[in-house]
Amino acid sequence: MATQDAPVGSVQTTVTIIQALRDLESTGVSELADHLDLPTSTVFDHLRTLETNGFVVSDGDGYRIGTRFLEIGGYARKQDPVYKVAEPEIQKVAHQTGEHANLVIEEFGKGVFYAKAEGEDAFQLDTHVGKQVHLSTTSAGKAILAEFTDEEIHAILDEHGLPEITEHTITDRDRLFEEIAECRERGFATDDEERIPGVRCVGAAITDDDGDVLGAVSVSGPKSGMQDERFHDAIPDLVLRTANVIEVNMKYR
Repeated sequence: MATQDAPVGSVQTTVTIIQALRDLESTGVSELADHLDLPTSTVFDHLRTLETNGFVVSDGDGYRIGTRFLEIGGYARKQDPVYKVAEPEIQKVAHQTGEHANLVIEEFGKGVFYAKAEGEDAFQLDTHVGKQVHLSTTSAGKAILAEFTDEEIHAILDEHGLPEITEHTITDRDRLFEEIAECRERGFATDDEERIPGVRCVGAAITDDDGDVLGAVSVSGPKSGMQDERFHDAIPDLVLRTANVIEVNMKYR
């Protein structure tokens, strides 16, 4: 779990502009300046610098995020041994279940979708590689939290909170810790429409020989197809087995 130091002002402004472009998609300089309550000249200077370096693109109607971020993120992921080992296993799980299979890691107290695969029966979800989510709202995230100490979990919750994403989202710390305790006992966590209505997920953590958490693997599918024995036994068994295979393969990579 990474920590954050005090930011450099100009760099923080650039990051804030990039994040706003992500949220607003394509937007003009004045609109962006108003949104951020920054001088138009400041926003324009930062955008021009980002554009010169290929990180944003001017599309005629405004500025948008450029694919340079994809290049850098792809390079970072390709160098990560967890991704190299886990990605083919994620593909196998998607093929076996027909659903969405995911590799999620933790960075700065958030869950990041690191790899995804879709089975033949998978339906459209809002997830994409690089998407950040609150750890408390997903099965993979809760499985990762279960590998942290209670003090570390409280620190994450102090920073990011327990926002209500759906009517089923856990927003109470005591209830979250009850689920974390269950996950620690049985080895897997579940998500019952807690981030996306109508979707259930099962996730299990991936750890190394020192007990440090490397990420988690999960399977997501429609509630109608994730019922009874499949949701409570078959998918958990497969997810646990996949996490174990990844852990073993990490030793001999």
